This record gives sequence, C-alpha cells and structure tokens, in this order.
Amino acid sequence: MSIKIQSVRGTKDLYGHELSRFNYVVEQAKKAANLFCFEEFYTPIMEFSKVFKKSLGEDSDIIGKEMYTFLDRGGEEITLRPEFTAGVVRAVVSNGLQQNMPLRLFSYGPLFRYERPQKGRQRQFHQINFELMGLDSPLYDAEILSLASTILKNLGIWDDVVLNINSLANKEDRTRYRSALVDYFTKYEKDLSEDSKNRLKMNPLRILDSKDENDKKISENAPLLSDYYSDESKDYFDRVLNLLNNMGINYEINPKLVRGLDYYDHTIFEFVTDKLGAQGTVLGGGRYNGLIGMMGGPETKAVGFGAGIERLMELVNLSDPDYVNSATIIKIGNIDEAVISQIAYMLRDGGIPSVIAHQDNPGKQFKYADKIKSKLCIIIGEEELKNKTVKIKDMKSGHEVSVLLEDMIDSASNLMRS
Repeated sequence: MSIKIQSVRGTKDLYGHELSRFNYVVEQAKKAANLFCFEEFYTPIMEFSKVFKKSLGEDSDIIGKEMYTFLDRGGEEITLRPEFTAGVVRAVVSNGLQQNMPLRLFSYGPLFRYERPQKGRQRQFHQINFELMGLDSPLYDAEILSLASTILKNLGIWDDVVLNINSLANKEDRTRYRSALVDYFTKYEKDLSEDSKNRLKMNPLRILDSKDENDKKISENAPLLSDYYSDESKDYFDRVLNLLNNMGINYEINPKLVRGLDYYDHTIFEFVTDKLGAQGTVLGGGRYNGLIGMMGGPETKAVGFGAGIERLMELVNLSDPDYVNSATIIKIGNIDEAVISQIAYMLRDGGIPSVIAHQDNPGKQFKYADKIKSKLCIIIGEEELKNKTVKIKDMKSGHEVSVLLEDMIDSASNLMRS
C-alpha cells in the first residue's frame, strides 16, 4: 500500500499565480530598499537558541510556545528563526560591523513559529525586514515609516491599511508605568488568564497585548503609558508625529499598542487592515535602542520593521497577464531536432525566453503555446528550412510575418516590445 506524502501542517507550496504574487511583493520591497539606500543582508535560518531567548524575553509567547527548537548532534540547542531582528543584530555584532555604522539593512526569507494554522498565519511564513542602525532621532523613525508607506503604496494596498502608532517612552518612564500596571492588574489577578497571571510577574505590559477576551475587558480601564511620559519622551513622540504630518502620512494613536517583543522603546507602530479577519497586522516595528547592547555589542540606537509577505499577498490585486514575453518554437513536418535546437539557442542567446513545443501535431503545439501564454510562436517548416526563414506569429493579434533566420532576433524583439 502506497503512502501519500503531504506537506507539513502549517506550510505551503508556492507556485503559479501565488508565486507571482510572492515575487511581486519581494520585487516592490527591493525597489523601496534601493530607493532608500538599504543593502541586502542575509543571516542563517537557524541560530543558537540563546540569540532569541536573550532578545525576545523569556516570558514572550514566541519563546514559551512557538519556537522550533532542537538539540543538534553536537548537543547544541538550535532554533529556527521566529523573527529577523535578533539574528540580524547577532550578525552585526559577531562580524564587527558596528564600525560601519550607520547600517541600512534589508532582508527577506522564511520564519518559523509553531502556531495554529489559519488564514494569514502559517508555521513557516515569510517576511520582508528592514533595519536602520546607528541613528537616534525622530527623523529616522519617520524615515522608516516613510519607507514602509512607500512599499504599501507601491503594492497598491495603501487604502486598505491604517497606521497605528504609540510610544513606549524611555526605560525610566516604563519602569514607573510598570509599577502602576502591577498595582492595577493585581486587583484583578484571579480573573486574568493563566498567561496574563505569568505576565503580571514578568512583564505586565504584555497583558495589554493579550488576545483573551476577559483580559481585554480588564485592560480597558488600565492606566495609560502616556500619563507617565517624561518631557523627553513626550517631545520625542511629538516630533515623530509632526514629521509624519509633514509627509502626509495619516495615523491613529493607539495608546494600548505595545507590540509583542521585549526590545522596543519609544516609537512603535503597526499597519493594520480589516480585510484579513483576525490576522489584521500586515507590517509592524519600532525603535529598539537597547537590543544591540543586550546582544554583546556597544549601546547602539536602531529602528526597523518586518512585514508578512503572505499577508501582503492576500491584499495585493495582481491579475495574470494575457501573455508573457516568451516564444514557443513550433515545428511543422519532418524537421531535424538539430535545427530546432539551433533556433532555441539563437533565441535564448538573443535574450528571448523560449520553449520547444513537445507535441508532434501542429494544432496541439499552438494550443500548448496558448496554454503557457507565449506572446510569440516561431514556426519552422520544410519550406522555411529551404528558404532559411521562419514565421513569427503574434499570439495576441494573430498577425504572422515571414523573416530571414538571420533577422529572427531583431524581429522577435520588436514584436515582444509592441
């Protein structure tokens, strides 16, 4: 009895139209990276587990419930990366790249979290990621938000998202706020979810990010961090907002926004949508001034964001093209395979993507060309072979011309551009 082999739960194969949308999102991210002078930067998909435990916080859901962690054969604890920033920071520190600050780094690729698979949430998913390190000013918080906005506009989904923004202030302000939250939530401790009871001891700010409905109700009347802003924190946040106003980037201040990771301070943000059900965040990030020092490097200011490619794909309206810029080689009659091979070589050498129709019947060959949406058919029969010509058929218009073999590349290129 044969065994049916399936993909692992929470993973997806990418091909066809979905792959086209995936590549389109990455292409727009690359264009924006180039526009803002970010360079591509890649790290391994696996790191020593301590890289993420140190940066994400032992009490985070990612560390406690979602990481893919294993012991390798050497007894080292390894984790498949659940997010980009910690690995990028590790790479900057371990390669001594601090001396090259400021750094503008762009990455994309797969991430892994053990979550319940649903629309917009998989166990292997992909993100685009941008990090701006070594600069400390509201100007660069606004700059990174301008970059994010550019990507969303270029994808044609700007009208589908809303920018939620908040400030986590500085460390001293958060310490005072933390005490106020402990006092508040302790009064309701018996009614909190088990996760939030643990967060109350470790990091009470995380209770504000709880998805439990009862936790949400209790949090409605919790103290606001903005009431604990120092003049410095308030001025920093106001300057960010003023810069966004100047650039015409609309936003909503969300005082309950805390993000799910421990390393943020000052500006944090999420672009959210109501088009994807419960998985409404499509892009998120903020400033993380303490993380590089925490990872063993010098204290360095930084700001960045990540965006889920699959979630962006769900919003992108990308239709299949009527035809693609390729040529299908059609053989009619008894044509030697060496002739067909030579024509294919000439086309490809001239920069024209081409494929040889594999059927014997000319009618089926034309149907195949139509199926794969080739813009052109290059037709070679016994008469063309004798006259050293080919026929070129434009599949969209149906127009057909006969050209000398030596003129095939120029003629085909002109038709591709028409």
